[in-house]
Amino acid sequence: MKKKEVPQDKSHLEKANIKDMVYAVDENGEYTAELSTGWEPKSIALDNAIQEIEERTAAAKARFFNNESSPIEYYMELHKMDIPILASYMGLWQWRVKRHLKPSVFRKLSAKTLQKYADVFEISIGQLKGINE
Repeated sequence: MKKKEVPQDKSHLEKANIKDMVYAVDENGEYTAELSTGWEPKSIALDNAIQEIEERTAAAKARFFNNESSPIEYYMELHKMDIPILASYMGLWQWRVKRHLKPSVFRKLSAKTLQKYADVFEISIGQLKGINE
């Protein structure tokens, strides 16, 4: 692709003031780096991924309010984590993090463990214990 043909389509990247680096051929026939705000296929894929994350976060929030899950699940989804990633940040076995997703187990967690979760999510313990509507 030639440098002047690098796509500059509308995307979430542009809204966040982020540009993608791509390689293109310049006027001398040499490869050079060029910035792009995105191109339609990539924008569609990115929009779909963001929509899926928002849906999973909303579902986790609903499960919290229905007392089916702890707020850890909501914050985990909000920060685009899964159980293996969160477990590695916490320094815990995955099965322990999975147990902490149960409301009854979450209510019994020590202040030290709650603080560790709060630190990982960069929030206070008060925010961790509840989700704002």
